[in-house]
Parts: sequence; structure tokens; C-alpha cells
Amino acid sequence: MVLAIVGVLLLVGAAWAYSVYRKLGAQMLKTSNTFYLYIDEDDTPDSVYAKLTPVSSETAMKGLRLLTGYYDYAQHLRTGRYAIEPGERALDVFRQLRSGRQTPVMLTVPEVRTMERMAGRLAAKLMLDSASIASALKDETFCVQLGYDTATIACLFVPNTYEVWWNTSLDALMQRMKREHDSFWNNERRQKAEAQGLTPNEVVTLASIIDEETANQAEKPMIAGMYLNRLHRGMLLQADPTVKYALRDFTLRRILNQHLEVESPYNTYKYPGLMPGPIRVPSVQAVEAVLNPARHDFLYMCAKEDFSGTHNFARTLAEHTKNARRYQQALNARGIR
Repeated sequence: MVLAIVGVLLLVGAAWAYSVYRKLGAQMLKTSNTFYLYIDEDDTPDSVYAKLTPVSSETAMKGLRLLTGYYDYAQHLRTGRYAIEPGERALDVFRQLRSGRQTPVMLTVPEVRTMERMAGRLAAKLMLDSASIASALKDETFCVQLGYDTATIACLFVPNTYEVWWNTSLDALMQRMKREHDSFWNNERRQKAEAQGLTPNEVVTLASIIDEETANQAEKPMIAGMYLNRLHRGMLLQADPTVKYALRDFTLRRILNQHLEVESPYNTYKYPGLMPGPIRVPSVQAVEAVLNPARHDFLYMCAKEDFSGTHNFARTLAEHTKNARRYQQALNARGIR
């Protein structure tokens, strides 16, 4: 009788052990594609289950629940972006989640006109909230801690794609951006900036005008050379994009005399030298154009009347006036006001 009872218990134990083994060893995903699980600060074990259930097998979910319950996952829940690969077992996934072994994201720092847009683009890839990022970039104390102010903070960002953790903090992200900035501004680039009589921030500020003037990469060194010629001669830059920025109206297609009267330190028709800071986060190509400008004696430029996106350059005001008149006639012909 005793042997029979022992035999039954052994069978029951073996059956239970096999059931547990089957659940823990079950493949997590029902699909053949990698699934990315995002866990933020508001998540609980139940919300994690809810995110996994649509893509997971029922058996594997039972195994995961067994493990999370036994090891008190609620007290060890870690935020992050986790890549669950096809073929991974419930046990594998649990170990990944409990240890916080997350997968980084590829974060692209974009070329944008405003810090609000920068905040939105960064937040779209990170756990961070766009409003919090935008608020910080407008906060003088926050910017000063990074070595900038609210006018120059755009200089911190070097457009590129970086590998970062999805749940990185704002402070950690900004420190990463500062390291990338310092790496970009190596001795060679700093020496080239100094040769132009500019600081790195001033290079970025001038580059921001160039990006607004043209999307034609080949022409950027020409435009850089023209603006540097004006700067070195003490002439007003008279850059139309700075007027648009001062007015906060980027839709303007034609700058009129009335627009030139806007009172702003960004209005380069009124104030000599460079603006207090960039009017956008410029491209690396525009920065390189300022560091390696075309050598010429042009002092003026005007958009070509064929609307090709390129410019006519001039050495004298008289020549420039003729170019400008042709462009204005082309605008009139198209009804652009």
C-alpha cells in the first residue's frame, strides 16, 4: 500500500515537473519576427503581461507568470526596451526582464528649426516626455550647467545617429550629447574655426543661416565664404532667414521692407555681426562649409530667378541690385507676395 502511494506521488510529481518544464521551455513568440517590449515607469507585471499576450503562446505566458510570481517580479521590474527574438523560451525572456538586459535604440539627432521640434523628435524614440525636454531646453539654469544658454543650446546637438538606452534620463542624454559634441569639435575643427576668427558656437550659428539659405550642398561653401567676407569687413549680414526667425514666421516666401523693421537681436539687417545663437540645428555639411569656405571676393547673393534653389553672387552693390531686380520680377510673375 505504501509503495503504491509513493508510486502515485512520484507520478504526480513527475507530471507536475514535466508541466512546469514544458511551460518554462515553451517558445515565447507566436510570430517569426522580433518583438520589442517597452516597459516604462508606470508599468506593472499585469501591464507587461498585457503587452506580451497578443504575440505570445498561451503555454509560454503561463511559464512566465509562474516565474514572475515565484521570484516576486513586481519588486524587480526594470524599465527599458527589450528585444524578444523568435525561438526564445519563457525562461529566457524572464531572465532578460529581471536582469534589465535591454536593447538600445538608434537615436537620430535631427536638423530642426526649433527646440520644440527637437524635443518632439527625441521623445518619439525615448521614454522621455517631449514637454519635459522642451521645458529643460528653455530653462536657463539647465542650459548653463551644460555650458550654454537658451540662445546657444542648439549648438550642443550634432546631427547624427547614436546608440542609446530607451530609458535614459534627460541628464544622461544631455551628457551624452555633450560628449558627442566635444568629440566632434576636435583640435582640427577648432583650429579651422579659429582661422576664420570664430568660436565653435559662432561656426554653428553661421552654419544655421547657410542651411536656411539653401539645400544645395555644393553651394554651401560659396555662401559661407560670402558671409565670412561680410563679417570680416564689418558689414551687416542681411540674411533673410534671420528675419523669418525674428518674426517666427518660417512660411514667408518674400521678405518685404516692413519685415526688415522687426526689432530683434536676430535681425541681421539691423544688428551687425552674428545673432545671439543659431536659428536652427544646422547640418554637419553646413558646419563643414563654414570651416572650409570657398575663397572668393563676393559680398552679395540673391536667389536665382529660375527658382532652382541656387544663387547669383555679386561683388558690387550695383551688380547685386540687377540680380535682385530679376528675382523680384520672377516673384511678381508667379504672384508670390
